[in-house]
Amino acid sequence: MNIFIELPTWLGDTIMATSAIEEIIKRYPHAKITFFGSFVSTEAMKPNPNSLEVILDESKKSTSRLFWLYRMVKELDSFDMAISFRSSFSSKFLLWFLNAKKKIQYNKNIYSGHQVEKYAKSLHVKPADLKLYQKPFVYTHSTLGINPGATYGSAKRWYPQEFAKVANHFSKTHDIVIFGGPNEVEIANEVENLIETKVTNLAGKTDINKLIEKIAGLSLFITNDSGPMHIAAAYKVPTVALFGPTKHDETSQWNNPNGYIVSHDLECAPCMKRNCPLKHHKCMKDIKADEVIKALKHHLSLGI
Repeated sequence: MNIFIELPTWLGDTIMATSAIEEIIKRYPHAKITFFGSFVSTEAMKPNPNSLEVILDESKKSTSRLFWLYRMVKELDSFDMAISFRSSFSSKFLLWFLNAKKKIQYNKNIYSGHQVEKYAKSLHVKPADLKLYQKPFVYTHSTLGINPGATYGSAKRWYPQEFAKVANHFSKTHDIVIFGGPNEVEIANEVENLIETKVTNLAGKTDINKLIEKIAGLSLFITNDSGPMHIAAAYKVPTVALFGPTKHDETSQWNNPNGYIVSHDLECAPCMKRNCPLKHHKCMKDIKADEVIKALKHHLSLGI
């Protein structure tokens, strides 16, 4: 059984799609899968034991994206099934020319519920747990991870001084590790400078697989709505996730019994904007460190 899968563009969406992918693998346990997509998405899926090939989507670099896709498709063998977790025209174009007996494209306008459920419904499978195959890093001490960035925009980001207050509170019992991508180094450094003890700042210093491994091994995690949040969900890491402008009923951690959402659910939220359109950013600004500390202690039953 040869299966072609176009992954979502974003890391978090790809991890949420792993629930549906795992259900397909259960049906076809010996399937050989060709994964196609963005760099972060394909890197995350490389360790999947059913992965036969990973193809990086570089069509945006081409003068003609559609021609690039057409040429790429024509170089591929035939497939028994082709699945796209994207609903764009370019994905429809891709599937049209792909040689596959069965073709399925996700349509974001049809399904409702959590994003994991939407992906599962598009394949007519039941949503299961998220699944990544990177092995968790083994820390020598209890470790609190902090993820102050969020790729989509500043509106999703909690404030450095509040992250630092939480880190300072737990620094007596936990080592502190800060995470972030190449574009989040500045905010990670700002958090580091506000913490009163020595920390490990990995912002901009890990590839996707190392990022997954490091987050998977954490004792505790504090994060904005982001790709790393979904990594933690896949490994059921005790997590406090901070939500302001985005829909926590659609993109919160899936099936993480150790996860907790902090959101004030203001009337103006969720606005789904990259930057606060009202200029006050109260959805995140009004969340304070004491509230997060209390959530970690009480709702995650740490007894600290």
